[in-house]
Amino acid sequence: MLTNRSSIDVAPSPGAPAAPPRSVQTGAHPNAVLAAIGAGALAAIWLWWRNTGAISGLGDWLTNAGRVTGLLAGYGVVVLVALMARIPPLERGIGADKLARWHAKGGRYTVSLITAHALLIIWGYSITGHTNVISQSGTLVMSYPDVLMATVGGLLFIGVGAVSARAARRRMRYETWYYLHLYTYLAIALAFSHQFATGAEFIDNRLARVVWSAMYAVVGAAILWYRVVVPVRQTLRHRLRIQDVYPEGPGVVSIVIEGKHLDELGAQAGQFFRWRFLTRELWWASNPYSLSAAPAGGTLRITVKALGEHSAALVRLRPGTRVYAEGPYGAMTAVRRRQRKVLLIAGGIGITPLRALFEELPGEVALLYRAHQDADVVFRQELGVIAARRGARLHVVTGSRAQLGWDPLSPVVLTANFPDLSSYDVYVCGPEGMAQAVVAALRAAKVPRRQIHHESFEF
Repeated sequence: MLTNRSSIDVAPSPGAPAAPPRSVQTGAHPNAVLAAIGAGALAAIWLWWRNTGAISGLGDWLTNAGRVTGLLAGYGVVVLVALMARIPPLERGIGADKLARWHAKGGRYTVSLITAHALLIIWGYSITGHTNVISQSGTLVMSYPDVLMATVGGLLFIGVGAVSARAARRRMRYETWYYLHLYTYLAIALAFSHQFATGAEFIDNRLARVVWSAMYAVVGAAILWYRVVVPVRQTLRHRLRIQDVYPEGPGVVSIVIEGKHLDELGAQAGQFFRWRFLTRELWWASNPYSLSAAPAGGTLRITVKALGEHSAALVRLRPGTRVYAEGPYGAMTAVRRRQRKVLLIAGGIGITPLRALFEELPGEVALLYRAHQDADVVFRQELGVIAARRGARLHVVTGSRAQLGWDPLSPVVLTANFPDLSSYDVYVCGPEGMAQAVVAALRAAKVPRRQIHHESFEF
């Protein structure tokens, strides 16, 4: 059984709240969004096909391949921006972490398309014009309208793609990566006019220009609205300020934020905000932190572990400090619940959103909290009080696998302690490696993928 000297196991009591009727998920369905993205790509290819006559010769084939990749790249950048526009139906239905993964994968495809577009056009034109590639490159850049700006934009895209590679991200601060990423908008602006100036699909097709421009305008408006206007309006409306700051353990601090009309935010346990603390050293950085308690009493609480410069500086925050918050975001909420029984599995500081869910989710709930050592356990007393009050099962397991002599998160151990595990909804939050291992263990234990809920906050 899941027992060691820091474990608690409270059996469900007759007074435990009953599970509500199954919640209906709101927001966009992932498959529907992917289908819409695919349909848009097919429409871009159809636009090329409609404006293309007979193709003859290697140069013509290469040039047309360049046209197709250019159209798909122009469409791809719009999709990338839309995925990160923080549009509520996407955030609720898909989740911020999955959107970020789609964005990262789509970014690799788009950078590849941009590179292929440039190389294929240069190669195709050089063959058709009977010139060498270097001479043709100079002619295109210096003589064709807006190609120079598009070239700069393409190089910016490639640069942003390079710093977004996993190996590069690990070597830089989140804030550095974030601000370098903003050059994507400049790259889009530089490349936009090039599409109409030299794109055969648009030169004589007014309807195509209008629709293509509208696509860019709508996504640009979404970015402006959801990432600028809405957060500013929330700040003015709710007037968030720090009420209290107190330690939870070594290197871990809780921050209580107060404000006006907070119920209007519609925040739920399991969600997060992007927080900007308006001090001299922190105002320029916006970081995602989960709610560590269910919203109540006109306050919101987050709990942060010092893992970098930004998080380490939060311990120096003082009551009264103004706060700028974007959100709430995240889909790891009670809305995702499908089953009567729920298992929450937390690792390290990943306990924060699950502690809020442990408090708020009705019905039969169990929490398995995994930590390297006793000092790493956060909310020990709070969790015990919640478990006793609601009659929930709570297991706190500390120590390495070598020290324990077994793996508390293996499929065998999980099914031994939860024999009907496949009938649970399981929420997972912790370090990325641990979370991936737990998801794999749950799948090995025959838990359906739709019943496993996990969000990653790694950038």
